[in-house]
Amino acid sequence: MSANSASLDHAAEPPWNRRAAAFVRRFAGAALNTLYPPTCLACRAGTEAHGGLCPRCWSEMRFIERPFCERLGTPFEQDLGAGLLSPQAMADPPVFARARAVARFEDGPARTLAHRLKYSDRAELARPIARWMARAGADILAEADLLTPVPLHPLRLWRRRFNQAAALAREISRQTGKPCDLAALLRVKATPSQVGLSRSQRAENVQGAFRAADGAPVRGRNIVLVDDVLTSRATANAASRALLRAGAKRVDVLVFARVVTGA
Repeated sequence: MSANSASLDHAAEPPWNRRAAAFVRRFAGAALNTLYPPTCLACRAGTEAHGGLCPRCWSEMRFIERPFCERLGTPFEQDLGAGLLSPQAMADPPVFARARAVARFEDGPARTLAHRLKYSDRAELARPIARWMARAGADILAEADLLTPVPLHPLRLWRRRFNQAAALAREISRQTGKPCDLAALLRVKATPSQVGLSRSQRAENVQGAFRAADGAPVRGRNIVLVDDVLTSRATANAASRALLRAGAKRVDVLVFARVVTGA
């Protein structure tokens, strides 16, 4: 059936039928809200709709907006013009081209949400978080050929049974229509947790930890690497380096939250 004939069929649909369908949708939504009242994603206070934050948590979210460093995505205190780089980006350029993040990680609801998604297997958080990420990374997503998440080592994935980066990449792909390959990048070295390590220790810890999968469709493509949190850049740099060695044209990084202090 052609698009024109489909639209004609829809136009010919009786008005009472469309009204009935709309009534069913409203009834189903009301029933869902009665059984599962909408609550804030961060503090669980009552909200008007599912998948959002209450006014207090929204006001406490430290969203990252321009002006920010075009390479690292870290916010500037003052607007000095477009396209500027931070001193950190010039002194220690990242392997990836650009990073974008929704909010600061240091405190507030962003930290709470990131921890719940990562450690509590709150998979339902992936959809609203991905929606914010798609908005924050609109400029790099517009040029993306492929999304891929930062992978877990198979042993860690077996123990945790959940990779938050993969859940976010899948949702961003669904919302933006950009293709996603969850297996384009492999974690080939089981590394200890990065928590508590210094910047140099983090970089050493993930050295050689990643490689592109055999036959992964990355050569000549603009890749957006998806993760939940960006801290010292060690993991993002190591993963980006593996993709670039496999022939990727460019690697950008998109995360939900990022550490700004000392970035």
